[in-house]
Amino acid sequence: MPLTVSLRQTRTLALLTVAVVAALGACGGGSTPGPAVSVPPVTVAPSVDPAKQAAPAPVVPARWPLTGVAAADVVVRPALAVKIENPAEVRPQTGLDQADTVWEEVVEGGITRFVAIFNSQVPAEVGPIRSVRPMDPAIVSPMHGIIAFSGGQPTFVAALTAAGVQTISQDAGAPGFARSQVRPAPHNVFGTPTTFWNQANDSHKASPPEQFHFARTAAQATAVVSGTAATALTLQLSGGSHPGWSWNAADSTWLRSESGTPSTAASGARLAATNVIALRVSLVDSGTVDPAGNPVPETKLVGSGDALVATGGKSIAATWTKTATDSPLTLAAADGTDIKLAAGTTWIELVPNGSGSMSAS
Repeated sequence: MPLTVSLRQTRTLALLTVAVVAALGACGGGSTPGPAVSVPPVTVAPSVDPAKQAAPAPVVPARWPLTGVAAADVVVRPALAVKIENPAEVRPQTGLDQADTVWEEVVEGGITRFVAIFNSQVPAEVGPIRSVRPMDPAIVSPMHGIIAFSGGQPTFVAALTAAGVQTISQDAGAPGFARSQVRPAPHNVFGTPTTFWNQANDSHKASPPEQFHFARTAAQATAVVSGTAATALTLQLSGGSHPGWSWNAADSTWLRSESGTPSTAASGARLAATNVIALRVSLVDSGTVDPAGNPVPETKLVGSGDALVATGGKSIAATWTKTATDSPLTLAAADGTDIKLAAGTTWIELVPNGSGSMSAS
């Protein structure tokens, strides 16, 4: 009988044949392999773009410009300079313990007078307030602020205005001054800083620029890093002026004395500073006299000279330079690098060449 094969059987036999041939090819050790097939690599792009953004900006705390102290409540306020006298009969003075910086200058008769600069603190009262002197423009002008005073020769007052300082004068009738019954005239003029600040005109309302360079931390201050250990600063500004400073490690400040007597404010607070700077300066005759006929000296602050900087229980020799009346005074170490202070209050002592002296021990 003839053999009949269906279409389904034919397909099945064909598939079996292909499978057998493939199996025999895989098992045949003696066969020669065909050429290798090169498969190109495939790059697969990410299905989601990565989120990219700039690194966050570092947070720099706001700092008071004249002290370098960081604070959350730093406000825009001009520097307020106040002339405060310093003979023995007016001590203790009011408000000196709240000043950011204090400059001590020699005036006629060998006594000294302060230029107290206020910005970060607002005392209720300051004084006794006295008259201006020919070196005051060089001290105050770099801060572009205001100065309050009682009295002063017209040429001295005019020099302040010419230097860009706004003057607030009791003699000119400015508000904010009052005479106290506690002391006799002329040592009884006191002032209210808030009233002085309220008189700042549009050209003198900005905060002052930084006057000295401050280290990021007290441990990085130049004197602390490179200076010599010191516990006392001995100064002579004139025959009758012998301020001294002693290191107080308990609160990291220098404590002021007058001829060995501890200096205090009227509040009872000891006068203290984080940094003390003594500058060797030239003292010349201004060519004028006071009402009593005494020659009025002038401290020359445009120029350069030797300096001593004390911070953190150490002191370091430096050089000071001031290129113009309205330029800030700069301090450089022996290697020419900028002196950096610790954040806090600073007192600047103007020590006359020849008649004055300064030392650290």
